[in-house]
Amino acid sequence: MLRIAGVVVLLVALYATLGLAHPNAFGKSNLVDVTNRQGLFGIITVGVAVLIITGAIDLSIGSVVGFSAIAFGLMTTSGINFVGVRTGPIHPYLAAPIVLAIGVVIGLVNGLLVTRLKLQSFLVTLCGLFVYRGLARYMAGGSPVGTESIAAANPSFREPINALRLILIGKDENRVLLFPVEMVVLLLVALIVGLLMHKSVIGRYWYAIGYNESAARYSGISTDRYRLIGFVICSFLASLCGVMLLLDYGTANPTDAGEMWELYAITGAVLGGCSLRGGEGTIVGVVLGAMVLPVLRNLVSFLDIKDAIIPAVIGLTLLFGTLVDEFFRRRSAVRK
Repeated sequence: MLRIAGVVVLLVALYATLGLAHPNAFGKSNLVDVTNRQGLFGIITVGVAVLIITGAIDLSIGSVVGFSAIAFGLMTTSGINFVGVRTGPIHPYLAAPIVLAIGVVIGLVNGLLVTRLKLQSFLVTLCGLFVYRGLARYMAGGSPVGTESIAAANPSFREPINALRLILIGKDENRVLLFPVEMVVLLLVALIVGLLMHKSVIGRYWYAIGYNESAARYSGISTDRYRLIGFVICSFLASLCGVMLLLDYGTANPTDAGEMWELYAITGAVLGGCSLRGGEGTIVGVVLGAMVLPVLRNLVSFLDIKDAIIPAVIGLTLLFGTLVDEFFRRRSAVRK
């Protein structure tokens, strides 16, 4: 509870500073934009938080986001070439579920390598970071894809693309809803995952595995199975973010789409109270933690500070969260 209170105080301080930084910072359009960024980053933060709670990590989710955005764009523009067989353009309503299914497969591959071959999740997903980024660049030929190219190649897809944008992003070609739809998507995701984490046997097993995997295994818990579920959820949510990224930004570059998003997610989870050692964290804290970095980015923009400083901000924020986590852990150990 103290950690959640600390994140709330930090958010209040950041928003107060944001309001002082520029008179337009509290304009409705800017607040909606910041809240939407919080929603988008929050979705992958929820996914990686599940893995962190089980004592694992996923460094590939930023590349999975980029890969999924490129895959969705290419499927709806020209189709896909698989084992020498090229499909025609795939309808957006079908392409989106296919991309999400690919995310599930990625999670299964990562999870099986960790649980069956007993490889370190850090190493497996670090390799995945390069593999999925490379696949995105190969598929796109190094060229960006965008919603305009989808509509230009297939005019009949313009309406369904706009419908998906309105549902998931809150805007289309003709209007922008002054309502943070992406935050609503995050809250729905957080509600579902939160019920799993805090109100189901699956969640209790996640915490048990992260806190003491050996004890969980000796008590009869199938640790591999439940950790595998965490990998699937994490990659599925990353693929969802990839689709949303293309619909939101209107374009995705295979070289940098989703780049460093894994750091945003891990930082948000740690700030929200997830211990990198596993076994700790709440869904409320994760959502609040995910809200910090988008506000910091917006503050940096209004203060006219160069974007090059953002990686340093992320690093310092992650260090701060790690120090806080260590402080509370040692304080708890002393009380015991």
